[in-house]
Amino acid sequence: MIKHRGFPGRQPGTDMQFVIRRASPKPTELKARERFRDRRPADREADEYFLAALIEHFGDEPFERGNLDAGRLSWLLGREVVTVEPFDPTSYEALLRVDLDAVAKSFPHLAEQA
Repeated sequence: MIKHRGFPGRQPGTDMQFVIRRASPKPTELKARERFRDRRPADREADEYFLAALIEHFGDEPFERGNLDAGRLSWLLGREVVTVEPFDPTSYEALLRVDLDAVAKSFPHLAEQA
């Protein structure tokens, strides 16, 4: 499992985790989660902060899942974060990419910074 050095471990001032410390023998499966309008503001802020970190760290280039938190990635998967084929949802080597066009629709202020 690749460890993304320099990537924030969590959102400052919260318990929202962005990376894991060590690999599990059976990685958590990545699957797109539906974001409902009534999600807690703290969860929406964590999504935004995590996505901003992804854009800053990787831009729109493909990147390995590595030690990035599966739960946090799953909130963005299929929308702002897309898969690169071939894709194995249970692999730490799975390739992903930030879709800046989708970011511009969901988080316009983040797209301006990219």
